[in-house]
Amino acid sequence: MAFENTAGQIEVKNMEFDDYENLPTHDVGVHMMAGAAAGVLEHCVMYPVDCVKTRMQSLKPNPNAVYKGIYDGFRSIAINEGRFTVFRGMNVVICGAAPAHALYFSCYESVRQSLGGKEPGHHPVANATAAVTATAIHDAAMTPVDAVKQRLQIYKSPYRGAIHCIKEVYKSEGVKAFYRSYTTQLLMNIPFQCSHFLVYEYLRETLNPARTYDPKTHVIAGAAAGAFAASLTTPLDVAKTLLNTQEKSALKLTSNRRYVTGIYGALKTIYSMRGIAGYFQGIKARIVFQMPSTAICWSVYEFFKHFLLVSQASKKESLF
Repeated sequence: MAFENTAGQIEVKNMEFDDYENLPTHDVGVHMMAGAAAGVLEHCVMYPVDCVKTRMQSLKPNPNAVYKGIYDGFRSIAINEGRFTVFRGMNVVICGAAPAHALYFSCYESVRQSLGGKEPGHHPVANATAAVTATAIHDAAMTPVDAVKQRLQIYKSPYRGAIHCIKEVYKSEGVKAFYRSYTTQLLMNIPFQCSHFLVYEYLRETLNPARTYDPKTHVIAGAAAGAFAASLTTPLDVAKTLLNTQEKSALKLTSNRRYVTGIYGALKTIYSMRGIAGYFQGIKARIVFQMPSTAICWSVYEFFKHFLLVSQASKKESLF
């Protein structure tokens, strides 16, 4: 809804482009609340697929954790480990996803607006710059969360839960263990988010040039953007998984070092163990995870942004 002062009167209009898509930066609270809701729902709905993906990226998995595909992974885990095993670590992800996505979307919207990215038309430079800035902030919050989550997701994880994992990892490896994959995560997520946002914004502008609230557009654009970005960055995601989990079979190839460190060390270890094919471990699971994940994230974010803006407008209208 929009408000105009005309001879001292407040007029409520239908929400147009300038209201919905061009929210001013002082509406950062709307972006943060919408972003937090989108992040939590996205991770919760797709968490079981993420668990299977992590296991499928293992370089030398236990024979009981070798899956033909996502469905086979679900079936095997349910039979051998229990139906709720695929949710191990979800609590720590919920705690991290809310603030990380709140910062992510509010930063993206603010930077994008300041660079003119919300004006009609395509603005790839503004969108890419906003994506890079938002990614750096998001990853600083989510990298420790991912480290704990993935250690809980692996087959026969030695940790009883998130708190036990944090304590044991800190005791044996120090605080740096939680940020061991940060550089790799940035190197992965910057091209991921740039390609993701460029494809999303391009498709949204193409499918919905009027920029009205259209859930179908957000679902289609989000799913396509997620699939494209996921396939592009899978090798770095496999490297990130190795850095986070410190798979025991891989540690034997680390030249007397106790841990696999750095993106070069991770990529070298992957190649030594699995060759070129190792860089694409779990690519199908990653695409299957990212397509609905990004579709859910954008749909929920845009819905809450729309809903919160309408709520604000209704409250203002009731004052007059």
